[in-house]
Amino acid sequence: MEPREPVPPFTRESALRKVQAAEDAWNTRDPERVAGAYSPDTVWRNRDEHFTGRAEVVAFLTRKWQRELDYVLRKNLWVHDGNRIAVRFQYEWHDSAGQWYRSYGNELWEFDELGYMRRREASINDVAIDERDRRVTPGEGELPPF
Repeated sequence: MEPREPVPPFTRESALRKVQAAEDAWNTRDPERVAGAYSPDTVWRNRDEHFTGRAEVVAFLTRKWQRELDYVLRKNLWVHDGNRIAVRFQYEWHDSAGQWYRSYGNELWEFDELGYMRRREASINDVAIDERDRRVTPGEGELPPF
């Protein structure tokens, strides 16, 4: 496999680039594109789900974006050290009935030497919101306070 820049150990600048690349990829809502950033044997914990490997990432994201419509995400770097990055995020989406949600969370990432994410642990909470209360919009940048 070719290196996926930037590679560890991360500086503040390279960690910020890695976080922005993840945000950009997730906002495409393309499971194959997103899964390409993870090692073939990646290990995930997402809420109460645990799975391993890119194929399971694609299956998970496919299900997710069939349920979470018009998904838009913002991620911010929290801290980095060596081959690890922690982020906070917010994303908004609506279900098929039109109910909007804001999802808040934190992720812990660990990368292999080629820059692929080999471990992702996500803790996420959802809050129902009115559409008029949306605040995470495409191209906004820094997250508003919680």
